[in-house]
Amino acid sequence: MPPNAEASGAAGLSVAVLVSIGRHPLTARTRRADQDARAVEMALNMKGAAISLVHAGQHDSDHEEAIRGYLGMGIDEVRLLEQGPQSDVVPALTDALRDSSPQMVLTGTRAETGEASGMVPYLLAETLGWPVINGLAAVESVEKGVATVLQALPRGKRRRLRVRLPAIATVDTSAPAARQSAFGPARRGELDVQALASETDESLAQWQIQPARKRPKRLKVIKSSSARDRFKAAAAKSDGGGGQTLSDVTPEQGAEAIFKLLREEGVLR
Repeated sequence: MPPNAEASGAAGLSVAVLVSIGRHPLTARTRRADQDARAVEMALNMKGAAISLVHAGQHDSDHEEAIRGYLGMGIDEVRLLEQGPQSDVVPALTDALRDSSPQMVLTGTRAETGEASGMVPYLLAETLGWPVINGLAAVESVEKGVATVLQALPRGKRRRLRVRLPAIATVDTSAPAARQSAFGPARRGELDVQALASETDESLAQWQIQPARKRPKRLKVIKSSSARDRFKAAAAKSDGGGGQTLSDVTPEQGAEAIFKLLREEGVLR
């Protein structure tokens, strides 16, 4: 099946896509999440399907700009369930899906911000009693309440599955890339904001969150097959010419020189 082929028999199918706030890996600016955007792209390729987008989280200027990135793909409206920063999104999404009763729910494998544990689709499926498909690569057809899909496996392999709807499917980078977001439709699209009572996630409230530290630079280790080769490597002169020989120095001076070297090599920061 070509990557951009449209699913047959999807007319009248109700598809809900759960979207989240993404973060650019280099600039750390908010954006649409890559995997969620691929899920939206997959839903748009289902000819005749009724598509709705749902987001649960905060509503501020940065988040709104990221959500409008999905509207720029050709979506008219996004349902935004406004919550506090420490709220659990699973109960809010569960109630929203029960009210709208979609036949298929698409979402990314994991979020790019927040906990990013990848557990939300499975918690929703457990609460709703629906099956879960992970690693969805394409939807081939939907007939009589049964969807035929392709699941991505390691090393580029694919597996054809038949699943009875309603079901939840996670989409990852094996799915076709999302189209670009157009500025005009992104501005004209509407956000249906619904303020909800915040339910604090007690587990999250007990966590201590801090920015991850960069891993220390590994020292170059010479691996040789024999003791002779190891001796030659140890006795060989350095090509850099930037070495320094210390003699008749105090322990404090020697320690200071070693500390300075480790700082220059990036081992210590």
